[in-house]
Amino acid sequence: MNDDNSPAAILRKRLYWHSRRGMWELDLLLIPFLEQRFDHLSEADQLAYQQLIEGEDQDLFVWLMHREWPEEAGQRRIVQMIVEHAETTDNSAYRTL
Repeated sequence: MNDDNSPAAILRKRLYWHSRRGMWELDLLLIPFLEQRFDHLSEADQLAYQQLIEGEDQDLFVWLMHREWPEEAGQRRIVQMIVEHAETTDNSAYRTL
């Protein structure tokens, strides 16, 4: 993280720390997605990500492990994007989180 205090940088820092969860499995999915894809998302998808990480770890785990899908369409869409990113990207650099 740098010393940039712009609103976008502050939001990014907040999202980063809220994406760090109590479960390593979630960290391995959320942090790479945030760092590599978030800036390229539409405003609606960025908002959906922000809402997603306000949820409970247990819900996120169930959704991101393909056991269930969120009922809300925007949440389902962002979960699918995170899962797809994890399945198609080499995230081995994040294994030391």
